[in-house]
Amino acid sequence: MTPSGAPTNTPDGPSSAPVPVPAAGAARPRRRPTPGQVLVVTSVMFTFISFWRTAAIVLCDLASTAYYIGGIVESQIGKAAPWFILAVMIFSYFVRMIYIESCAMFVRGGVYRVVKEAMGGTLAKLSVSALLFDYILTGPTSSVSAGQYVVGWLVDFMQLPPDNWLSSTVHQNYIAAAIAVGVTLYFWWINTKGIHESSDQALKIMGAMTVMGVIMIVWCMITLAAHPEKRHLPSPVPDLSKKYQIDVETGTAVIDVKTHQPVPQLDPSGKQLDPLGFLGHSQIGKALRPGNMGGHWFGLLGLIGVMIAFGHSVLAMSGEETLAQVYREVESPKLKNFKRAAFIVFVYSLLFTSLISFFAVMIIPDGPRVAKYSGNLIGGLAMNMVGPYWARLALNALVVFVGFLILSGAVNTAIVGSNGVLNRVSEDGVLPDWFLRPHPRFGTTYRLINTVVFLQVFTIIASRGDVLLLGEAYAFGVVWSFVFKALSMLVLRFKQVNVKRDYEVPINLRVGKFDVPIGIGLIFLVLAGAALANVATKEVATTYGALFTVIVFSLFTATEWVHHKQTGESADHHEHLEQFNQAAAAEVTPESLGLVKPYRKLVAIRSPHNLSMLETALSETDPETTEVVVMTASLIPPASGDFTPTITEEDRALLTAVVTLAEHAGKPVHPVIVPTNSPIYALVRTAYTIGAEEMIMGASNKYDPNDQLDQAALYWLNVGAGEPKPLTVRVLGKDRDVKLDIAGGSRIPKVGARGIAAARSMAELRASWHGVEKLLLAYDGSSLSADFLDTVLSFLDPGVAVTLIDIAEEGSGIADARASEVLQQGVERAREIGRKVQSVVVQGEPGPMIVKTAQEGQYDAIFMSLRGEYRTLDTILMATNTRHVLQNAPCRVILGFAPKSIQAAPQAEPAPGNAH
Repeated sequence: MTPSGAPTNTPDGPSSAPVPVPAAGAARPRRRPTPGQVLVVTSVMFTFISFWRTAAIVLCDLASTAYYIGGIVESQIGKAAPWFILAVMIFSYFVRMIYIESCAMFVRGGVYRVVKEAMGGTLAKLSVSALLFDYILTGPTSSVSAGQYVVGWLVDFMQLPPDNWLSSTVHQNYIAAAIAVGVTLYFWWINTKGIHESSDQALKIMGAMTVMGVIMIVWCMITLAAHPEKRHLPSPVPDLSKKYQIDVETGTAVIDVKTHQPVPQLDPSGKQLDPLGFLGHSQIGKALRPGNMGGHWFGLLGLIGVMIAFGHSVLAMSGEETLAQVYREVESPKLKNFKRAAFIVFVYSLLFTSLISFFAVMIIPDGPRVAKYSGNLIGGLAMNMVGPYWARLALNALVVFVGFLILSGAVNTAIVGSNGVLNRVSEDGVLPDWFLRPHPRFGTTYRLINTVVFLQVFTIIASRGDVLLLGEAYAFGVVWSFVFKALSMLVLRFKQVNVKRDYEVPINLRVGKFDVPIGIGLIFLVLAGAALANVATKEVATTYGALFTVIVFSLFTATEWVHHKQTGESADHHEHLEQFNQAAAAEVTPESLGLVKPYRKLVAIRSPHNLSMLETALSETDPETTEVVVMTASLIPPASGDFTPTITEEDRALLTAVVTLAEHAGKPVHPVIVPTNSPIYALVRTAYTIGAEEMIMGASNKYDPNDQLDQAALYWLNVGAGEPKPLTVRVLGKDRDVKLDIAGGSRIPKVGARGIAAARSMAELRASWHGVEKLLLAYDGSSLSADFLDTVLSFLDPGVAVTLIDIAEEGSGIADARASEVLQQGVERAREIGRKVQSVVVQGEPGPMIVKTAQEGQYDAIFMSLRGEYRTLDTILMATNTRHVLQNAPCRVILGFAPKSIQAAPQAEPAPGNAH
């Protein structure tokens, strides 16, 4: 009897569409799926990037600080700045350990998710509000600084007089602001197109930075070798005195001719620049002034002074949160690649940022360094190297060019990071789902990107290109996000006692059932001290940062209340569902899915609570060679008329689970929804049209796995019009992996086996039999069995031990002799092709005896040839013994048959098949 919806034979051959089946009690039959009804689904997240691209995105933020961090820190704490920048760079690796641990726990991690998990939604919204202040200002600060570099170099190159309009600071700021707006809009478009396009730009910038950094470091070393008098490291003691303007020529304070007093250096708010800020008016501030410290550098006051200096330098560590936000895009193996990216970021930032700061203090004279090059230390280095003037001017041009790229790249990083943060907030119901609607063409959360870019452009225009004002303000958010992150991970160590972590920050002490995180505790104390020092000393950053944080926190609280009131769900029970685009297609094809890799695997899914088959498929898949298509069938309702399918809430829940699983694995998938009245036929048809080499189904609650394989084989024969292509069909359950190879099956290379994918010789094909060391081969002396023996021995690695087994009729010595003779013929046949095999004769019921022999001999696989009616695909008449072996074998079972004999072609060459 033909299964419901199965293809049937027609005068023109097998049909290629399901047969309409009358619905029970319905006056008209179900309609077939018509052209345009297959849904190809796209999501915000189905592509992944390498660890080099991950590192490049973060380095565009961290490396950009090298262009201005030295001048900013020295203006606050004096010539000790390089030592504290070095300390911050080393300490950043320990902070990065916290991010590695948190990302290993939460793929969509970052501050918001971790803080909420540890301390609740209110503190999570507060931490993100502070962090957004950093992101919103990072982009404008970097882009305006890039504009200032370009304008400043043009002024120096053209040697314009002071009265020229371009020499005016106001005009330079306006032009820099215009350049900054253009850079921001460019990276707005790049991020709208997607993370891969964005990371490609960052990778190119990273390459340019590497070339320039190597040239600068080597040239600085040559300069120091030529000038021994410059080989003096600065003092590590910070200068916390009030700051005065410095004369470019003498390096001393500028004296007012009227008052005969030093001229104060003003901060962006118009007050005298004071590294002690609010503390400058207190007794502690007076004690910390130069001349009042005495021998207290190793006491409490010294510790406070060091922490204040460290707080002024912590800006050099900006970019860590971006590393966490990009984690979900890191390709497989996810955690390993993330660690690689973190180490690359550490090495680059340590060498580039720290060395530049030291070289600047050692090579550039004090006067020009503080008064002229404080905002352009690398340019100052270029102009103070050894060598002819034209060479130094060319080097400075390279510095400006690469600096423009790096600082522009920091704009990209700020957009990527803030978009990631707002995604986490929106997914949790704090912002309306409207923000998560993907771009109709690129699939990105473009509305969040638009919001971020709008705020950045507004900030650029409002600042009128004043980079000092921007730079002073934006350090507030980064240090407080670090504090919240470290505190949350500390709390989670005690809150989630028995949770297995793939990575832990080192230094842990076992006390009872707790692993006391001494390492995280020490990191938190340093971060908290730096944050408190910043609050007490950075007036501008504290004022503006606190105001921005309060405003954003209030907006988050209001929108969350409105959203949950509209949906009727509480904040604690919000279930996030991904937003998806859908596109209609007449048929699922490689072109409609964008499949370009040489191998394809189709996985059928039904429930978000049972995706073990997809998890297994992804774990085995090499994303460099194989693409995974995930299909769910949407049943056409009876008497549906002109049925128009769409993504339902159930579909979104299922596909959201798919996205989550793909992100954990770090491997892309291609989802598709196929309306049908026969799910298995639709699955087989889809496998055929996309050219899949492997098709995977979950175990059914109603049917035996072998029945599922039989039905899939029937459909595959039908859609292939009597000449089926090679296909491996698998039914994956919790404890079984039942496999059937049709027309010889396919061997898709697994992770780490790419060489097999390109195998062209028999020797290379042998290497694909991984995990088989002992093979039990049922041999009866027939021509079919002999042919299979030849084929198997040709494909098997010579190191695999093969044993031939024949089943004699019970209780007959003559049968024993016949079996021995038959097996001896097989042994001789193997010897002729250069292989040595063993043989064994057993008595009893064939099926149970094969299973028993396999158990006792601990064989890795059993090979049996299919005979009789099964070769007509009448699986109901499959031999009882064969079914018994399939259901009870302790190892893989390989079934061989000749596919073309199914179409009554007895002269066809037999091919091996596989079921297990």
